[in-house]
Amino acid sequence: MAVVTGESLKSELEMFDIACQDDTILDKMVEQCICNRIQADEMVLEWVAYSTTKNGLKLTTDTLEYFEHEVLNKKNKSKQSFKKEETHNRTRDIHSLQDLIKAEEEEENLLDAYSTPAKGSQKRALTTPEHPHSKRSAALLTSPGLLLSPASFSPSSTPSQKYSQRGAKGEVVVSFGAVQGTRWAGRKESGTGVQLELLEGPEDSLRCSYKYMFQRLRDVRNVLTEKIEELGEGLKAHFNIEEFSPVSLPAQDSITVLGQVSCDSNGKLNAHSVLLEAGPEQGGQQIPVDLSELKDYSLFPGQVVVMEGMNTTGRKLMASKLYEGVPLPFFTSEVKMEMSEEPLNVLVACGPYTPSDSLTFDPLLDLINVIVRDRPDVCLLLGPFVDSKHEQIEKAQVTETFEAIFSRCVESIVDGTQSVGCRLVFVPSQRDIHHHFIYPQPPFSLPSLSKDQAQRVTLVPDPCTLLIDGVTFGLTSTDILFHMGAEEISCGTGTDRFSRILKHMLTQRSYYPLYPPVEEVNMDYEKYQSFGQMPLTPDVLVIPSELRYFVKNVVGCVCVNPGRLTKGQVGGTYGRMLIQRSAASDDGMRVSPCLAAQVVKI
Repeated sequence: MAVVTGESLKSELEMFDIACQDDTILDKMVEQCICNRIQADEMVLEWVAYSTTKNGLKLTTDTLEYFEHEVLNKKNKSKQSFKKEETHNRTRDIHSLQDLIKAEEEEENLLDAYSTPAKGSQKRALTTPEHPHSKRSAALLTSPGLLLSPASFSPSSTPSQKYSQRGAKGEVVVSFGAVQGTRWAGRKESGTGVQLELLEGPEDSLRCSYKYMFQRLRDVRNVLTEKIEELGEGLKAHFNIEEFSPVSLPAQDSITVLGQVSCDSNGKLNAHSVLLEAGPEQGGQQIPVDLSELKDYSLFPGQVVVMEGMNTTGRKLMASKLYEGVPLPFFTSEVKMEMSEEPLNVLVACGPYTPSDSLTFDPLLDLINVIVRDRPDVCLLLGPFVDSKHEQIEKAQVTETFEAIFSRCVESIVDGTQSVGCRLVFVPSQRDIHHHFIYPQPPFSLPSLSKDQAQRVTLVPDPCTLLIDGVTFGLTSTDILFHMGAEEISCGTGTDRFSRILKHMLTQRSYYPLYPPVEEVNMDYEKYQSFGQMPLTPDVLVIPSELRYFVKNVVGCVCVNPGRLTKGQVGGTYGRMLIQRSAASDDGMRVSPCLAAQVVKI
């Protein structure tokens, strides 16, 4: 710490046009700097801020006494209480992280003048002989702890009290399949020999960023038209329909029409505002639909349906029957794969990985410890990693670039799981503030990863279809459940809303069948046509949401909502699955490769 002198204080005061020739005042200020361990520039900044709030208070020995009592003493008390709270709340085994925080608190920074106190500059963590680290423990704990030090992200990074005091850690909240006596651990040689690739192949999948924000309306229309025609052909073949009639042509007999559901206004869809918009081959017009004769239905804007009914005037269709879509077939491999005796352990987690009241990555460190303990073969990690909705990011309280925070976050995951050797899959999110805000979303780019690290890491777009040891996984980090749940209407279906929405996704053969999309989703329809559709019905569909976690079997597809790793200021949940590709049963029926699944509290 530099020595504070009267001359240095005098020059700092002159910068703010404050003349001070009295040596007694300067001596008093030097004494206050030494007692409170602050530099001359910070002392002057504190005084300027104080005098401004007091309507331009003059600099005298008396006013300095008031200044010390009202500002400096309170500042010291808050520092001491902050240190006590931090020591009390941090019950973690990562000694290096504790040492780092304590070392940083010992020094002060100019940022204290503008934000909450008790934040110091970065300092190298000191390892003491009392806490020797083996090479293995250093790889597992020290590296993530150091990389995810909150000091570098925010000038006010108090660990979340609510998160550290959470209860029911490790509690299983949802179970699916044969979980009785199940051993939730990976294979003996975790991650080795696991075949993991994008189903479409590297040439046909979204591998890098692309130009957007210049699509034309006619291009959007062409994509929607092709979607109506493609799904219409599938419905016509499945239900043996001879032909579709124009929607606006008056007819005295019952007709069958094809079209896309839409709303007659900008408001929410309801039973009295349903329109059916036909493709060009059926006239390309819109017609209101009366649903009063349908016993059960489930509709949402953008859904392609076939309806049967009367249209005597050409102005309204009285629907009497509704044909829903047909899902695509499941994946069948032409190459015979060797049957593995041990099932594949897959862990699924979705961000945000920090509590909403702090930028400390404690939940992520806890997840790394879970990975080290359970040793899964594959970890599917979905964004957001640097959440645009985080309070401190919205208020611009971070002191490092978003890209740097993300890079260190990923490095800590890769380094922390190095001893496990599991495969890591990173899926971006619309809420990742450092990444392209477009749907479909290109994969992350991580040029800083070494060659050895990159062999374990797979970067995929949102959405995507993965092939892992012959089992297909559909992945999307966009909250389509929440978006469609707000728009879908139903009557007399007898099923829960989650199952209906998931069935719509599979029968509409799309990861985002809603049209128009919600305002926060920026859709590029040309790329959506290529990369937003399901090439087949996945064996497992991972679809994280703000809504309640679940595991459901919908038309043969196991759909998993693992929840988010943090829910506000408290801990959230993650998912785990046991996967084993199996041959068809004796009666020729398909057997789901998902043996068991659970959602667990972090």
